[in-house]
Amino acid sequence: MYDYFNGKITALSPTEVTVDCGGVGYHLQISLHTFGRLKDQSSFKLYAHQVVREDAHLLFGFADAEERMMFRELLSVSGVGAGTARIVLSSMTAQQVRQVIAAGDVISLQKVKGIGAKTAQRMVVDLQDKMKKGASGPVLINVSQHNTDANEALSALLTLGFARASAEKAILQASKSIGSDSKVEDLIKAALNYL
Repeated sequence: MYDYFNGKITALSPTEVTVDCGGVGYHLQISLHTFGRLKDQSSFKLYAHQVVREDAHLLFGFADAEERMMFRELLSVSGVGAGTARIVLSSMTAQQVRQVIAAGDVISLQKVKGIGAKTAQRMVVDLQDKMKKGASGPVLINVSQHNTDANEALSALLTLGFARASAEKAILQASKSIGSDSKVEDLIKAALNYL
């Protein structure tokens, strides 16, 4: 099991990063929040989680241990896979996820692509007691920021598994609502609200 990768960032997109550690390049899937923290860095320490499936060995990277812990908590819920957990952590920060679950806010969870009513309720039932121990303050989900590159945002949404037509429409709506000079990760967050 990998704990973290500390090395030079050789490739970066809103959904993936390649980190060179001692001459070996590790490809990790990341959330939009991690992307935002990596964007201006040449090297970085990424906390890791490995998912071993019958058809693939996947690495997920996180900017901090709190986000990785939340990813693991989400994976413990029946019906929530690694892709869905990454989309949740792209839509909200780990702290926001903690607050939403602790408050039993099923409606906010259902706004995330791939989370239906039953899954949202299951997340609250399975994790609410754990999340109450670390939650504090009001839930603030701010996705109304600005973006600079709609093509990169579209590519990220396609990588996350959204259909091209739906993703293009969502990015267009998000661009109109938040402006055309916004950051890539902010446009993607806003577009997720339209999907």
